[in-house]
Amino acid sequence: MRKKIKQIAIYGKGGIGKSTTTSNLSAALSVMGFRVMQFGCDPKSDSTNTLRNGTYIPTVLDTLREKSAVKTQDVIFTGFNGIYCVEAGGPSPGVGCAGRGIITAVELFKQQRTFEELELDYVIYDVLGDVVCGGFAMPIREGIAEHVFTVSSADFMSIYASNNLFKGIKKYSNAGGALLGGIIANSINAGYSKDIVDDFALKTKTSIIEYIPRSITVTQSELRGKTTIESSPDSNQAKVYMKLAEKIAAHESSQIPSPLDIRDLQTWASSWSDQLLALETGIIVGGAAAGI
Repeated sequence: MRKKIKQIAIYGKGGIGKSTTTSNLSAALSVMGFRVMQFGCDPKSDSTNTLRNGTYIPTVLDTLREKSAVKTQDVIFTGFNGIYCVEAGGPSPGVGCAGRGIITAVELFKQQRTFEELELDYVIYDVLGDVVCGGFAMPIREGIAEHVFTVSSADFMSIYASNNLFKGIKKYSNAGGALLGGIIANSINAGYSKDIVDDFALKTKTSIIEYIPRSITVTQSELRGKTTIESSPDSNQAKVYMKLAEKIAAHESSQIPSPLDIRDLQTWASSWSDQLLALETGIIVGGAAAGI
């Protein structure tokens, strides 16, 4: 009897640390003894760089443009600790839909039953979450991913992208689409950052699966072309990523979120802006009174 492959999609606004989080999650799961494939679904094709010492790999779409027939072995490359690395790729600049690479790559892997042949435990899709449509929605819409997680900071545009993702999950949930596993709160250092993402989770009836602090260790590791798990395995940051991996490995039950409509989201954001202004004013007044 074949084991069940756990397929997970990690979404997030561009630049929020989605690929950093995904790569460290893949690395941590592999260290735990699981067979992992990371499937980069961003047209930039840089999802797996830190799993391969900073090197780019040929994408599925680029390889298909060069060859009439492609075997999945042609587009799978091995990274840190035996992690299988794939980049879906995108169209030529200015031509076609950026999500097309995901659709084409996933169909190719399904047809050739690659995941089963490699006896994978995890397939982790790293998906751009700015726009949840077309190919970018495929892991949700088609139910390819069993669980969806979003990487979000306390910044409004990151939360806005996550809220849009929740709308997509809710829309496709009745048709067998993937459900939400939770929020991975990234770059959470200041107390108010945690309060903001906690409140957003409360308002949308979801949960925070892990808080990941901003750390210079991540920057140092990526400058070496490596994940934190590989470069600084004994660091506090690596321990956070290991905790995240343990929680995702244990995660079984996902849910339908309750996204805010745009007016409610704007009202919520404005309320937090007022609170932060009051906090800043209080700090300044308090500091002046103390002669600071």
